[in-house]
Amino acid sequence: MPVSFLTEDQVRRYGRFADEPTSDQLVRYFYLDDADRAFVAEHRGDRNRLGVAVQLGSVRLLGVFLEDLATAPASAVGYAAEQLGLNDPGAIFAYANDRARWRHIPRIRARYGYRSVTDPGVSFRLSRFLYALCWTGTDRPSALFDRAVSFLLANKVLLPGLSVLERTVSRVRARANARLFRRLVDKVTPEQRERLDALVVVPEGVRQSPLDRLRDGPYIQSGPEISRALARLDEIRVITEGLPEIDRLPPGRINALARFASAAKAQAVARLPDDRRTATLLAFIRTLEASASDDVIDLFDVVTTTIFSNAQAASREARLRSLRDLDAAALKLRDAAAVLFDEATPDAEVRAVIFETVGRDLLKTAYDRVGALAEPPDDVYFAELRKHRGQFRFAPALLRGLDLDAAPAGRSLLDAVEHVRALQDGVKRSGPAPAAFAPKEWIGQLKAADGKIDLFGYRLCVLDQLRRTIRRRDVFASRSLRYADPRKGLLSGAAWEAARPAVCRTVGVSASADEELTRLSTRLDLAYRETADRAPANPALSFETTAGGVDLSVAQLDKIEEPPSLVALRTEIETRLPHVDLPELILEIQARTGFAEHFTHASEGGSRAEDIATSVSAVLLAEACNTGFEPLVRRDSPALRRSRLSWVKQNFLRAETLTAANAALVAAQNAVPLARSWGGGEVASADGLRFVVPVRTIHSGPNPHYFGHERGVTWYNLASDQYTGLNAITIPGTLRDSLYLLALVLEQETELSPTEIMTDTAGYTDTIFGIFHLLGYQFSPRIADIGGSRFWRVDRKADYGLLDGLAANRINVRLIADHWDDLLRLAGSLKLGVVRAAGLTRTLQTNDRPMKLARALQELGRLIKTLYLLRFIDDESYRRRILIQLNRGENRHRLARVIFHGKRGELRQRYRDGQEDQLGSLGLVVNVVVLWNTIYMDAALNQLRAEGYEVKSEDVAHLSPLSFGHINMLGRYAFTLPEIIARGELRPLRDPRTAGIDDL
Repeated sequence: MPVSFLTEDQVRRYGRFADEPTSDQLVRYFYLDDADRAFVAEHRGDRNRLGVAVQLGSVRLLGVFLEDLATAPASAVGYAAEQLGLNDPGAIFAYANDRARWRHIPRIRARYGYRSVTDPGVSFRLSRFLYALCWTGTDRPSALFDRAVSFLLANKVLLPGLSVLERTVSRVRARANARLFRRLVDKVTPEQRERLDALVVVPEGVRQSPLDRLRDGPYIQSGPEISRALARLDEIRVITEGLPEIDRLPPGRINALARFASAAKAQAVARLPDDRRTATLLAFIRTLEASASDDVIDLFDVVTTTIFSNAQAASREARLRSLRDLDAAALKLRDAAAVLFDEATPDAEVRAVIFETVGRDLLKTAYDRVGALAEPPDDVYFAELRKHRGQFRFAPALLRGLDLDAAPAGRSLLDAVEHVRALQDGVKRSGPAPAAFAPKEWIGQLKAADGKIDLFGYRLCVLDQLRRTIRRRDVFASRSLRYADPRKGLLSGAAWEAARPAVCRTVGVSASADEELTRLSTRLDLAYRETADRAPANPALSFETTAGGVDLSVAQLDKIEEPPSLVALRTEIETRLPHVDLPELILEIQARTGFAEHFTHASEGGSRAEDIATSVSAVLLAEACNTGFEPLVRRDSPALRRSRLSWVKQNFLRAETLTAANAALVAAQNAVPLARSWGGGEVASADGLRFVVPVRTIHSGPNPHYFGHERGVTWYNLASDQYTGLNAITIPGTLRDSLYLLALVLEQETELSPTEIMTDTAGYTDTIFGIFHLLGYQFSPRIADIGGSRFWRVDRKADYGLLDGLAANRINVRLIADHWDDLLRLAGSLKLGVVRAAGLTRTLQTNDRPMKLARALQELGRLIKTLYLLRFIDDESYRRRILIQLNRGENRHRLARVIFHGKRGELRQRYRDGQEDQLGSLGLVVNVVVLWNTIYMDAALNQLRAEGYEVKSEDVAHLSPLSFGHINMLGRYAFTLPEIIARGELRPLRDPRTAGIDDL
């Protein structure tokens, strides 16, 4: 079988030195320890010893013995010769022509345990390894090939011929695919096949197939739209009725099949082979059932929140309008009361005097008016809700149509939902209606005046509590992608017992609650004492005793003026950076990193096209600049025709390809020496960038401060200390950041592993402090109002001097100890990725009735938060470091705004997937610009050093790759590369003497 999926670079590098080894590779593979030296010394002659040493290092690095030792890199030969004390590295050429070297290969294999792929058991283990990857993941064949090479190297197996390994990957992948299709279709009956095939057939007299119609979700925020979304869900359930369950199959593979059906045209799905078409449609309709349920819940949450909020606002306005009449009536009653309190008026004449003073009719009117207006505030609110019964016409269908389940905390509400369903269906229920779910203020709305159930009031209460419990996942959807039970999948039993030691070692906490709490308590006590000792000499701290206790304030950080050397260095670099158009910049980084290769077809096939990298780059530019395809289309270029760009956007642009491409860019940035001077990737910050969404959609939210009269979304992203974006989440509206922070950190898939996370004030809660500690992260938010923070202590008798009054709250250590194993199990499940972080975080956030595990986590978080606060107020350099990192994230947002200039900078995608893909493209292009700037800034620094310019390391550390004055974002969209770039060289830096000349 000829090589069909490997890239030219993979072929070039397979089993040979394509480039000089890096210093890390030399140390890792060519270093000779004592055993190696002893083995090499067994051979006679300098050239034999040098040859054996180079052969040994080569097989470790490449997995093969070099046929021609003369092609060995000079750096590897020189490194081996230096270790052996040999003065003539050229002896390797004599060794290359010596027949004796062939006798050395079996000796190296025998001594170091190298095997051939044909040895017993080796091929089986390789196939099993590849099969596991194919069965559980969706890696493309070229990525599987790389994983196979890594497996063989790790297990000391000599690489076979390139075509042999390529055929092995293809064979195993085909077998895994065949098994998946077989598992999906084996239990599908002929009638069910016909039902699925009907999805891609356009009925007579209709313009769309059911596939095209059903995959378009709701986008209008209204009660009638909920009814339409429920009708869509019911139609999908009719199709899925009786179909085989797919829960036990790998979700990644299922999602890949469903994704293809979601993006491709119905005709393309219809043309698939029978078994593959059935498997694809089954995966699609089962996944669509879950996403359609999510759409209903999204819509229900948005609409009911709006209705209840409007009723609350209307009740406040009605209350304010009634105050004038209430005041007038109250004054009349006051006049009457004044007569009662006048002791000079005989008791027998009180009544007559009151009527004479106030007037009988006026007093009666005042009495009636006070009775009518002086209602409890809740009554006004409920009255407003009852005025608009028509807004809740969707409620019966909603409560009947949602397939719900509940945790123990939500069981009483689920009983109430079942009761309402029965009443709606005319089923008589014995006993009183369940009321344990209802808050105290709702109790009066559940029954009518005759004592019987008030169905409308009861249903309103159920809807109000349902939206609240779904948010915190006490109630969840049985079939859902985003609203499923977040606790499902938590490690337990033998699986947890086996994972506990590794989890504890990984996150750096003790398996013993007493040991960990003793350590943390000692740290807290020491931190209090050391901070208190230094507090009098800390000019940034001030204390004020008030009626509420001790108030602490921390002075704002003074601005540090940049040294002249930094200003001069920045100017020297900026005058040297080449002028470039954004399309050329993207193509250049693609040529250097090959990030476009990570964009694969949605069918996971080998579907490519000539010059696909240009098409991918153009689509990314159109999405990131928010301009659409129109400025980019070129009829004379097949890669830039509208049909090609639409095809690429539909089939290649999706979350996982964006993630893989972004990981390649982050890795490339991490390899640039200049980026390492800014940070090692151990620190990251999270912040949100807001976008107005002027189109009608359920995936946006209101916030007048950011969106005015429109609605919008928040692009919440994680930025490293190397200025690269690691991960991002699109949030409707401006929900509390802490709900998404954990998912943002845990689900990033780059080679960087930040251990310290910094956020603004909105990103922190006590719970987040606790869970981040359990996961081995240092959480460092910038707290705007430090005086409003509560400090906690463990030892109630300890005297902490100036800080004693601050430490007024005591941590419940016993609660933490009682739930320590559950806390570790929670952290282990998150760390190992067996539960989704976003949903689980909601269940752990403190609410009116937090579960005990959440309370224990909150208590742990209070301890960790206090340790952080003490460091924050005591260490100015720490506060400044947090500020610097957050500023890096904000400056990335400024660059993102400049790139996202089209259509007034507004996001015009209706659906969540479209929003995430477009903003994911924006994040990718921002990283492309950052990498390009870093490469050329590094080249400029090297040029300055060569010219004798004094470059200070402390100045380099404060440079930024976020400048964009030299990049043209507008008007020119030519996707061509200069010949010098095609050869892999850099553009010439500008001459600072001609910096004022426009050389675009």
